[in-house]
Amino acid sequence: MKIDVAKQIIREYLSTKRYEHSLRVADVAQDLAKIYQVNSYEATIAALFHDIAKDHSKETLKTKIKQFNLPMDLLKNHHELWHGPVGAEMVKNKYDIISDDIYNAIYYHTTGRANMSPLELIIYIADYIEPKRSQPGVDSVRKMAAIDLIKTALMISSQTIKYLIDKRATIHINTFLAYHDFLNCLK
Repeated sequence: MKIDVAKQIIREYLSTKRYEHSLRVADVAQDLAKIYQVNSYEATIAALFHDIAKDHSKETLKTKIKQFNLPMDLLKNHHELWHGPVGAEMVKNKYDIISDDIYNAIYYHTTGRANMSPLELIIYIADYIEPKRSQPGVDSVRKMAAIDLIKTALMISSQTIKYLIDKRATIHINTFLAYHDFLNCLK
C-alpha cells in the first residue's frame, strides 16, 4: 500500500486532531527508523495506522473486541487501551498489508510489552514524543530517543506507571512486563 493511500484511509476514520497526531507520529517514526536502521516504510505504515480505532466509541470498541475474538480481559482494563488491539485487527483484516511486526506495533503501542521489536519500540516512543506532546519529562525522553531505544522506552514506561499510580488508575500487566524487560535489557 502506498503511503498516500494509508493517509486517505486513516483520514476517513479520524478526527482532524487525531489525524494530524498520526501524521506527526509517522514523521517521528521515520526519523527514528533512520537512526536505528529499521524499515522506514513499515515504521510509517504502523505509525499512520496506530490510532485508526481511537475515535471509535466505547461500545463500538467493545463490539469489535468480541467480533475479533480478542482477549476478553481487555474489557477489564481502561477503555483507552482498547483501540490498539482493535486497530491492529482492523488493519490486518480489512487492508491485509500488515506484517506481524506492524501488527504488534499497533497492538501494543499504548501498553508496551516484554520483548518488543525495534519497530514496536519506535511506534511506542514516537507516539509519546511527537512534537505536540507536552507531558512532564517529555523533553528528556526526546533527547534519549536519538541515543538508545531501550533507555527511552524505560523512561516512558517509568513515567507512565508513576502517572497511573498517582491517579490510582489500573495499570495493564503488559506495561509492568515491558518495564521489567527494559530494565533487564540494560543489565
